Amino acid sequence: AAVALSVEAALAAGGPDTYRLRSPPGAAVAVAVTGSSGVAAAAGLYRYLRDFCGCHLSWSGAQLRLPDPLPRLRAEIRASAPGRYRYYQNVCTQSYSYAWWDWARWEREIDWMALSGINLALAFAGQEAAWQRVYRSLGLNQSEIDAYFTGPAFLAWNRMGNLHGWAGPLPPAWHLKQLYLQYRIVERMRSLGMITVLPAFAGHVPQGVLRVFPRVNATRLGGWSHFDCTYSCTYLLDPQDPMFQVIGTLFLKELIKEFGTDHIYSADTFNEMTPFSSDPAYLSRVSNAVFRSMTGADPEALWLMQGWLFQHQPDFWQPAQVRALLRGVPLGKMIVLDLFAESKPVYQWTESFYGQPFIWCMLHNFGGNHGLFGTVEAINHGPFAARRFPNSTMVGTGLVPEGIEQNDMVYELMNELGWRQEPLDLPSWVTRYAERRYGTPNAAAASAWQLLLRSVYNCTGVCVNHNRSPLVRRPSLHMDTELWYNASDVYEAWRLLLSASAELGSSPTFRYDLVDVTRQAAQQLVSDYYLSIRRAFQSHALPELLTAGGVLVYDLLPELDSLLSSHSLFLLGHWLESARAVATSDREAEQYELNARNQVTLWGPGGNILDYANKQLGGLVLDYYGVRWSLFVSALVESLNSGSPFHQDQFNQAVFQVERGFVYNKKRYPAVPAGDTLEISRKLFLKYYP
Repeated sequence: AAVALSVEAALAAGGPDTYRLRSPPGAAVAVAVTGSSGVAAAAGLYRYLRDFCGCHLSWSGAQLRLPDPLPRLRAEIRASAPGRYRYYQNVCTQSYSYAWWDWARWEREIDWMALSGINLALAFAGQEAAWQRVYRSLGLNQSEIDAYFTGPAFLAWNRMGNLHGWAGPLPPAWHLKQLYLQYRIVERMRSLGMITVLPAFAGHVPQGVLRVFPRVNATRLGGWSHFDCTYSCTYLLDPQDPMFQVIGTLFLKELIKEFGTDHIYSADTFNEMTPFSSDPAYLSRVSNAVFRSMTGADPEALWLMQGWLFQHQPDFWQPAQVRALLRGVPLGKMIVLDLFAESKPVYQWTESFYGQPFIWCMLHNFGGNHGLFGTVEAINHGPFAARRFPNSTMVGTGLVPEGIEQNDMVYELMNELGWRQEPLDLPSWVTRYAERRYGTPNAAAASAWQLLLRSVYNCTGVCVNHNRSPLVRRPSLHMDTELWYNASDVYEAWRLLLSASAELGSSPTFRYDLVDVTRQAAQQLVSDYYLSIRRAFQSHALPELLTAGGVLVYDLLPELDSLLSSHSLFLLGHWLESARAVATSDREAEQYELNARNQVTLWGPGGNILDYANKQLGGLVLDYYGVRWSLFVSALVESLNSGSPFHQDQFNQAVFQVERGFVYNKKRYPAVPAGDTLEISRKLFLKYYP
């Protein structure tokens, strides 16, 4: 028996996406799935696979053992999405996660998006090639363009005017490969009924524009995020300068000619940058200029804007300033992403964005950090509360992590909520989740997930998921070891998962979760050893300092590194080799590898945003974090031995040489896992389970 898929636009009757599942008479077709769009049909298919066949699909793997014969449905099932949009992607994800992707990886992601019911997403690849053509047509020379574009791992912040030049330039081959990718991305997304969001002009220009047009009116913004004007301080055109419309419309026409359009465009003018004036009239002129440069190329344009700036700089963005920026665009012609709605919703203090439609988004992850984390209660109730808000203008839900391929459970939950009319019963949902993920019911695994659900995954209040564990931060005597959950719940979940390994050990998703939970337990243990080290130093107890420091540096961190090295999705080599694979010459390969190394460590030439994009990867733990900890323990021992005080500033200078050394050391790391995950986890458990 087969599954039949079809698209029938009339099914939605002009409303939100709808799908229908039914088992027709006769044995040939087990279930017929009809959707009002390709995405709706795909979401209906995944509903069948998930709820009736016990299947599971995620970034870390799939469990697709289908029952034979395929189950038939006793009654027809019909579902409509509660809102117009299910949105996906953050502008930062382009750099933290997608930077080195080839078409095969993109194709897999777009299929996952369709099955997850996502119908609105960014299509940002290849835009620098279009910008290069526009800049050349305006009279800029190649060296001015090269001085503007950043390297591939930092393009997200070049596009928002935060950075220029850092880790660049972009080789010609980069532009060609990205154009080729973008053609395929938009073709596949549209073929499935998704709406592609193209980039638009936000007002930032390269310095070369001021040479070609010396009378242009531009303001220089301040430095961004610990960067000085060497790589920051972008020029922003005055909204009333005629060149604003010329450049913006030129770019969008170029893009539409190349890729076609679905009439929704993204632009962020003031991402984490303070406007030079708080005058509401000025802010309205800026947003109006951005929008007019869109309609100059496409009269049907809608502007999709990230609402991050409002909660990031609330002192500047008072109600009058927010209202001015939003109302500079005709009502209904802008969609605002309430980007961090699970923790810091903006719609509540802006009267639902002063009438502009908005999408309730879960940000969840910063910098692509590893670390078990979730705000399950907030996402289970937040979207429904936002729809009930007085005069709510909510038009959908969204996933906007800065980095992906972590915490699959939270994203599966959020995708399911995008199709629901009311919250889920989370404890029973997570039991079914574990069963689908591993392909069979298992009491120990179900208990482990209940513990994780109530602890690491249930952060309440204002939760910001930057991994601040001492493991992944530059060592000091003032490190944050606070947890929002009970550490013993993770240790117990670790024990339970290990006890299930005899039955579930052959499941790839189980092995991934075992690495992830063991990694979380080890991260907690690092904090404990750090506290022992600090206590021993402060009480001048040299033997205790040597013991705790020795265990951390010579056993716990190497064991954690070997655990991570046993799984393909936790390898530094995978990240570095995928960067090198994009290159068309040795020189490019070296540049891309430096981009990849710098992003996950120093994030800038001088550790400007040090460890923001920290990862727990085999190779990185030993050769970067481990070496830092070794230096720190040695410095403390030396201080006690010599009787001279420990100076953090001196240590920072010394450790910066180690950090920088790692970025430039050219050591090749394996992209293939080594060792037995189950064995290494068990060994760690026997040594360290508290």
